[in-house]
Amino acid sequence: QVQLVESGGGLVQAGGSLRLSCAASGRTFSSYTMGWFRQAPGKEREFVAAISRSGVITHYADSVKGRFTISRDNAKNTVYLQMNNLKPEDTAVYYCAADRAPFLADTAAAPTQYDYWGQGTQVTVSS
Repeated sequence: QVQLVESGGGLVQAGGSLRLSCAASGRTFSSYTMGWFRQAPGKEREFVAAISRSGVITHYADSVKGRFTISRDNAKNTVYLQMNNLKPEDTAVYYCAADRAPFLADTAAAPTQYDYWGQGTQVTVSS
């Protein structure tokens, strides 16, 4: 089992940047596909980005492509989400998630694919 703790959220003006971190417990972090999701008030949880176990393969939602970058440091048991050129519509609670299965493009965007979730960190972008 793995426990996930997100950090790095906050209030930022449109056009600004934030970097989210997700620290994982345990010694098997490198065996998990990792993902970031977000949920705005009154909306369903939506996929943001995913990264394979080695970090070689990444996958993004169209809405964040070119602005957000997912990365991981397996030595530090941490996955990151660098968010640039933030927009008010990026306002949401951001969650990281871990999937015990290898990365598959067909399923990486599905919340049901993931086995473990963090508690989330709030990101608010003002206009």
